[in-house]
Amino acid sequence: MRLDEARMAPVAEAEMTPEQEALAAPARERYGMVFNVLKTLMRNMPLLEAWNNLAGHIMASSSLPPRWREILIMRVGWLTQSEYEWGQHVLMSARAGLTVDDHARIRVGSKAEGWSTIERSLLAATDELLDDTMISDATWTALTAELTEEQILDLIFTIGQYNMLAMALNALGVQREPGVPGFAE
Repeated sequence: MRLDEARMAPVAEAEMTPEQEALAAPARERYGMVFNVLKTLMRNMPLLEAWNNLAGHIMASSSLPPRWREILIMRVGWLTQSEYEWGQHVLMSARAGLTVDDHARIRVGSKAEGWSTIERSLLAATDELLDDTMISDATWTALTAELTEEQILDLIFTIGQYNMLAMALNALGVQREPGVPGFAE
């Protein structure tokens, strides 16, 4: 973790308002807990509610297959050194079919052996957007040969949303929950 402790403490579950409880209930029901990211963002409920709509689309109704989505998110987590984001998606990516070997290759990027052509392009697009806020013509051509316009938009906004989230996680020092792996695990 880039910070050893949170700069902004998550809302304690015992102190949640009814509005916060309502937002926390689905996470508690699905995962058996409320993640620190959610409890931290509860410090600004209007922001959390607005952000939750975009994050919900990306995780639940994006046109990208879950495997591709998780590759994008984990590459952002790695490049931004957001250990919280990386660790959460190490766990979530298993449901999308990613393996420990995939995680190791995500760290290397598009040049790692074993990626399909489209997966190489997804990784290249992530690197280019984070490095230059632009997708090169070569990567664009490769992406548009395989993806629909809807998928291209979901790709760009997935990378952007998780870059924004990584900035918040890193700057706020949101700490991993017990059992969530870090970079060394």
